[in-house]
Amino acid sequence: MLPSHAYHRLTADLTICRLLNGLWQVSGAHGRIEPDAALRNMLDYHDAGFTTWDLADHYGPAEDFIGSFRRELAHRDGSSALQHVQAFTKWVPRPGRMTRQVVEAAIDISRRRMQVDTIDLLQFHWWDYADRNYLDALKHLADLQHEGKIRHLALTNFDTERLRLITEAGIRIVSNQVQYSIVDQRPAARMAAFCQQHGIALLTYGTLGGGLFSEAYLGQPEPSPANLTTASLRKYKNMIEAWGGWSLFQELLRVLKAIADRHGSTIPLVATRFILDQPTVAGVIVGVRLGLRDHHTENARVFDLHLTTEDAAAIAAVTARARDLMRVIGDCGDEYRR
Repeated sequence: MLPSHAYHRLTADLTICRLLNGLWQVSGAHGRIEPDAALRNMLDYHDAGFTTWDLADHYGPAEDFIGSFRRELAHRDGSSALQHVQAFTKWVPRPGRMTRQVVEAAIDISRRRMQVDTIDLLQFHWWDYADRNYLDALKHLADLQHEGKIRHLALTNFDTERLRLITEAGIRIVSNQVQYSIVDQRPAARMAAFCQQHGIALLTYGTLGGGLFSEAYLGQPEPSPANLTTASLRKYKNMIEAWGGWSLFQELLRVLKAIADRHGSTIPLVATRFILDQPTVAGVIVGVRLGLRDHHTENARVFDLHLTTEDAAAIAAVTARARDLMRVIGDCGDEYRR
């Protein structure tokens, strides 16, 4: 099992594992997943202490997987075991008029698929800020929260300005899920300070660049598009290009490798620990390839890793030479609205 510091009290009634199991990888953009093997692997993760799952309504069968997992866990260990599972889904509607009926119908579908009466954390995403119906959607979600269908409300890929507007509208948000890595440190520019002020946590993704933050890419030539075989690799390779390019990324990997060697660790663990140490970060989402690859034993070592100020300075010496992504892309989530 994991040590006590592997967990974070997100709210008074919700404690999470600081490494969340990300289920984007079951959406179909990362290869085929065999359901029975996936279910067995989900039980392995849970038994090892990785109790928190991140998913979405549009991640293929992800919500159904959670429903099957919960059913199997209850059958194996009794229904009381379900209190130790945290499953966070997302609602990503098309912009437009948001009535109570529209909102509630979507949430009810997720509840049925996940086989829960109450969704632990509903993370809301909105594509078009010019369409302010997102505030209506959030108000209806808050009503559903008061009625017990949602435990807590959260956001995905909202920028700091919209987070401020939502907070000023009196809607209580407990977390915002954003891209955050050594390459993409935009949350530190504005978002983190606002979140600290208002008691909002950050859940981060892209922290490992889809696997690019690893020994496998150290000292390697720039991969061609044909060699980027998953949606994650393609996405985060583009982010590296915007940040400073493959040559500078190789310098960063060499620095991370030197840090990892000093600590008897690995590049992915150093990259993860760096983000876990950032202010307001409650957890890092690590994608899982259920039934195909299992890294949970290795990932657990991140909770024994402690980076030094010298380590941070060595990383900063490289990232200081990169482009300012706040200028290149904009605030958190702006890459989805350009």
